[in-house]
Amino acid sequence: MADNKWYSLRVISGKEKKIKERIEKEIERNDWGSHVTKIVVPTEKVYKIRSGKKVISDRNILPGYILVEADPYALNGEVVDAITSLPNVIHFLGKAEPVAMRESEANRLLGKVDESLEAGDTMIEPFIEGETVKIIDGPFNEFVGDIQDVNEEKKKLKVIVKIFGRGTEVELNFMQVEKQS
Repeated sequence: MADNKWYSLRVISGKEKKIKERIEKEIERNDWGSHVTKIVVPTEKVYKIRSGKKVISDRNILPGYILVEADPYALNGEVVDAITSLPNVIHFLGKAEPVAMRESEANRLLGKVDESLEAGDTMIEPFIEGETVKIIDGPFNEFVGDIQDVNEEKKKLKVIVKIFGRGTEVELNFMQVEKQS
């Protein structure tokens, strides 16, 4: 089992999850569980702020690719044909003779998948210095200001708000502001 390698399967972008399910069914139907041991759609958890609420979603790290862990001796003719003849599957890297990914490469992608499971904190639409935001929470609710500093780690912003004509620096967290459209 320890000798299994990861292979990259090119698929139609946007259909990765559906294809993964189809491959899993195909493997089950043919009893190839020992040949193909894992199928992963590399995603990371990201969040957006929609009307003041944090919305977490999955974003593909590699659109158009699925990672397949398989026994290199068993990933041949019949198995390769069965997988690549499924709808929306294009081909393995290496076509009929799949080429295994370098271990470091596979680990990097899979590590990214593992990390993001607990992280969930990459923002899809990051705040940018100089950008104008509206404060939607706290004592400065409804005020509009310009971002002076973004602290991605602490999820905090320094915003300059005009109060009685003078710029005042206010520290807010990401959830207290929304982008001005």
